[in-house]
Amino acid sequence: MDKVRAPRAVNIAVTVLFVIAFFILLLSLSISLPILNRWFYYIQIDTLGLERASGHSYEEIKQAYDQILDYLLLPGREFGAGVFAFSEEGAAHFADCKFLFVLDVALLGASAGIVAVILALHFAKVVKTGSAAGHSAAFWTAIAAVVLPVVLGCLIAADFDRAFEVFHAILFPGKDNWLFDPNTDEIIRVLPEEFFMNCAIFIGAGLVFFAAVTIAADCIANRVKGNALRIKYERKY
Repeated sequence: MDKVRAPRAVNIAVTVLFVIAFFILLLSLSISLPILNRWFYYIQIDTLGLERASGHSYEEIKQAYDQILDYLLLPGREFGAGVFAFSEEGAAHFADCKFLFVLDVALLGASAGIVAVILALHFAKVVKTGSAAGHSAAFWTAIAAVVLPVVLGCLIAADFDRAFEVFHAILFPGKDNWLFDPNTDEIIRVLPEEFFMNCAIFIGAGLVFFAAVTIAADCIANRVKGNALRIKYERKY
């Protein structure tokens, strides 16, 4: 059996990089779920009664949301909200959001690339990612990722309004343009807090799901490896 050629210090550094990148991958992938799956908003147009709340049709609301998402995700787009009026401050807030949306997608791509390269090098036995208690670095990273939505979920459930304020204070320090006036920024009528709460649930559920898949895959790999070693031992003796 070929031994891993990289020295121990390199393997430790690679493991640390892998843990950081994999955690970012799980988190950014989960955050991207409500961003990239527009159907998640579409189904809430009816369930949250947004036509009644705004006085606009389903198609008008959907077109406005699509225009905003296109602005947030695609380069070279000017901000617009369909038939909904908006203020300069409102547009400025969406410009701040655009940076965060693009950052999440960029982190998703970069972290996925790093994880893929490290795994390729690991399986090629160029480097070796560390393990503990019989489980891989990915397993323990996934365990840590599960803890995050549980803790945040408890805090959000205790007081969503306060959590919503703290969230904006952290992401938009020193700014209050996220406090929309429905008279000047009509789009807020179809972006209620209930929608953002559902987004938080979607993200948390996604993070738990991706972590669970990682944990299950690690356990299955360990079982397969254990069975292979047992068969090899039995054949030898």
